[in-house]
Amino acid sequence: MSDAESFQIDIGEGEAARQIAVLRRAGTAPPLVWLGGFRSDMTGTKAAALDAWAARNGRSMIRFDYSGHGQSGGDFLEGTISRWLAESHAVVDAFCKDPPVLIGSSMGGYLAMLMALGRFAAGTPLAGLVLIAPAVDMTERLMWEQFDEATRSEILEKGVWTRPSAYDPEGYPITRGLIEDGRNYLIMDRATLQVGCPVHILHGREDPDVPLSLSLELVSRLAHDDVTLTIVHDGDHRLSREEDIALLLRVVGGMVEEVG
Repeated sequence: MSDAESFQIDIGEGEAARQIAVLRRAGTAPPLVWLGGFRSDMTGTKAAALDAWAARNGRSMIRFDYSGHGQSGGDFLEGTISRWLAESHAVVDAFCKDPPVLIGSSMGGYLAMLMALGRFAAGTPLAGLVLIAPAVDMTERLMWEQFDEATRSEILEKGVWTRPSAYDPEGYPITRGLIEDGRNYLIMDRATLQVGCPVHILHGREDPDVPLSLSLELVSRLAHDDVTLTIVHDGDHRLSREEDIALLLRVVGGMVEEVG
């Protein structure tokens, strides 16, 4: 199995300049693009399994780290939906000659949805979407609306609050900038959403972080697109068990065959 090529691309200017680390595997279209979750990186279990599948099947695959994550530059505390969305668009523009299939997990699923909506509106739809527990409207639905008054006050007054996490003993810093910027990207108040490509959503019924009801609501709004929702009845948020990975690879393989 050959190695993927490593790249660094520059994004932003002045104090907002940062380098984004990218791994690209050459292969046939449509290219697969992995969008990871909040505080995760491109070397995680699902991303690595997808890259190995792409290598075995001669498929193009792109992975990258958002700024403040993994091998990329930038400060995580400066991260916002605006910032990470711009980086995602920049990577796709730089490395995808053909419309890609975006595979997004948690926050990556949210960013993939935002990209799909924007590109469909611009007349350049994606080839497909595979979303794993997509955390749509996460800064409001899954953060701000769930915080108590003391937490909200700390974020507003201090600018940051550390959220305890089962995945990181140091917790996750939630900034005022992240919350306020996120309000510019809320999509679940729209009656309908349209992305112009097939969508397959995977969601664990036992997900403690992103409720299944959010994916059900998302499906109801994607009334004009070909949408499949697969519920993993004993699945958690990460869906990284061996059987979960096997399901993901089957879904991605089916999507590639459908749109390729």
